[in-house]
Amino acid sequence: MIDVPKIAVLLAAYNGVEWLSDQVESILRQEGVRVTLFINVDRSTDGTEAWCEKLQTEHSNVHVLPTGLRFGGASKNFFRLLRDVDLEPYDAVSLADQDDIWYLDKLARGYDVMRTQDCDAYSSNVLAFWSDGREMLVEKHQPQVQFDYLFEAAGPGCTYLLSGKLAGEFKSFLMGQWDQIQDVSLHDWLIYAYSRSHDRRWFIDSTPTMRYRQHASNQFGVNAGLTAKKGRLTQVLSGWWLSQSLLIAELLGVKDSAFVVSWSSLNMMALMRLAGASWQCRRRVKDKVFFFGLCLVLIGARITGHKSA
Repeated sequence: MIDVPKIAVLLAAYNGVEWLSDQVESILRQEGVRVTLFINVDRSTDGTEAWCEKLQTEHSNVHVLPTGLRFGGASKNFFRLLRDVDLEPYDAVSLADQDDIWYLDKLARGYDVMRTQDCDAYSSNVLAFWSDGREMLVEKHQPQVQFDYLFEAAGPGCTYLLSGKLAGEFKSFLMGQWDQIQDVSLHDWLIYAYSRSHDRRWFIDSTPTMRYRQHASNQFGVNAGLTAKKGRLTQVLSGWWLSQSLLIAELLGVKDSAFVVSWSSLNMMALMRLAGASWQCRRRVKDKVFFFGLCLVLIGARITGHKSA
């Protein structure tokens, strides 16, 4: 008898009635695995709760967490799922957004790669698509470097597949620092950082496993177009990015490591050291250059600030 892997899929929803049908169908039709779908709905105004509760009555492998709560973002939604769902019975745990379309072998491929590559977690490239017919391959599979996990995720969290053991370990970590973790803006970044900092092997697949929908309601999507790039740059220059890095380092217990200490003060000398390490802070060459340039811009801002003072 073939042992079919049991996979828990954790789906975070919010005002998603327009897209949920396509997403859920692609999850429930996954081939070569046994899927149980858990849905958490951030209090919505478009009938998402009713749609999900109806789905639950139609499928024995769909479970909706108690509704009516307001989370205010994808990360807190996923943290609630990871905390409240019993992950123990499952061979692996996957995350799902509400608006994508998964290829039917997405979970089976990920699970097989984890098994054959002897790794603890899996993610992949995606094919981004827009309503006007545009498509773009989003590549995240560049070689992992020493400190990338402190500055970026492994790719879209909706591609993540974690072994049951790793998912259980992360859940314990999450529950142990529940209040502080609510300040983390990107759940997928934290999951990747936890895994890498605990020496868990992570495989990033060059083969896309899903269609990644882009629209105005994306909390975080593909950084394409001048408006998107400007918004992301403004966010980065505001200090949000490095403050999140330091928060994650603190949660992981590595804030006192030699590398983090070397730049954590964020003064001019610290930023110069960080710029010098830029090749080990991001995976993609373009992002390494951007990271180096960001450090120079922040150094310039501090020089200007000193002069004006």
